Amino acid sequence: MAQHGGGRGWYGKAMGAALGVTLLATGGSVWTAQAGAVDSSSRAPAPATRGGDIKPVAATIAHASEAGARGVNITIDDGPDPVWTPQVLDVLREYGVKATFCMVGTQAQAHPDLVKKVVAAGHRLCDHSVSHNTAMDKDSQTYQSQQILDAERMITKASGGVRPMYYRAPGGAFTPYSRKLAASRGMRPLGWNVDTKDFERPGTDVIVATVERELPGGPTLLFHDAGGDRSQTVEALRRLLPRLKEQGYSFGFPVR
Repeated sequence: MAQHGGGRGWYGKAMGAALGVTLLATGGSVWTAQAGAVDSSSRAPAPATRGGDIKPVAATIAHASEAGARGVNITIDDGPDPVWTPQVLDVLREYGVKATFCMVGTQAQAHPDLVKKVVAAGHRLCDHSVSHNTAMDKDSQTYQSQQILDAERMITKASGGVRPMYYRAPGGAFTPYSRKLAASRGMRPLGWNVDTKDFERPGTDVIVATVERELPGGPTLLFHDAGGDRSQTVEALRRLLPRLKEQGYSFGFPVR
């Protein structure tokens, strides 16, 4: 998710005690500011990968859409959540839209059934770290590695073997090291262009207006399906998806 204050993020407070056990068990605006322009030689679309089929990808932060100049990337952060993820999936299915779900490792571990539902519906997975520490760029490379690689393992296990195709740093807290590490594991660093601020629950009308105002600046939209009441997000998607289609946009995945 985007930066929302409090360096460790809301998961840092909620999951702190469980994190130590989990890590032992498992082994151990943004368009220009988030570390680099879009790679003009972006790789062709790739299917979900399984097992050891790991191919390095570009380490620059992706914003562009595989759907082209009128493409829109819907990205959903911080889940899966047993209340809100199913509702988001229902809306996406209703309008025939595929999205990228940026999952927190502890959430994926707790709700593997939902991870599998996301994959079965044709959406893509993104590693959003183990504990959503929005200040992880200030921590050591060892810590960054643990957050990225442990989350990758958690999500892959929860999905039944489908690996995340992207890595989104919590709050955009990328470092050159974290980007290169993720890319070496086949996970393209993923940015965003439009922060809908839905996490703050500003009202459905405000969320919709933010997208319509800022979408000309870039195609990747940031929404959330966890961290509190996401009813405004669900309703905003219900309004936006058909409206954007009517305006000639198509929905796709971020470039890899």
